[in-house]
Amino acid sequence: MRARSILAASAAVAALAATAPAAWAGGPAASADTTCRENQLTVQATGTELPDVLHISVTNRATRACVVDQIPTVTFGDLDGAAQPVPPSESAPYRVKPGATAYASVRTTSRLDNPDARVVDSVTVAGDPSHQGRSFPAASLGAPDGVVVWEPVTTLWKSSAAAADQALSDAVNGG
Repeated sequence: MRARSILAASAAVAALAATAPAAWAGGPAASADTTCRENQLTVQATGTELPDVLHISVTNRATRACVVDQIPTVTFGDLDGAAQPVPPSESAPYRVKPGATAYASVRTTSRLDNPDARVVDSVTVAGDPSHQGRSFPAASLGAPDGVVVWEPVTTLWKSSAAAADQALSDAVNGG
């Protein structure tokens, strides 16, 4: 009976490793990774040429790999809630190697002219929900009149900004 349990556990670990995102892949030592400390991460947010899309990133400045949640935590001014992940996903670890950067794209609203949309003066980004995050004034994101928000969504962390943009495009355009 014990041998079956060990075999089953080994098979489960192998299956998880085979389906893990590339940035999480790191072999058996990856299970020893701890949550990144907030002071180990550089958090960035920038506006894009699209008025309803932001690029966000976290860079691991530590000398060891660590993990953030695969879903970036993005909140908007004093509004309740956070951007929802696309595709819909559960919390899970995302491994960030030393010196590496993880990227995500955020769509702040489905329609800029939505009469129900709200306008906020800041966006806060955190690599992990256990972190306080860093706030970015709307003007620094290219939105001097505020960021328009309605049903915001975020991609999961990706290994490149291009991959994050593609994931957002696929999610919102049904691709």
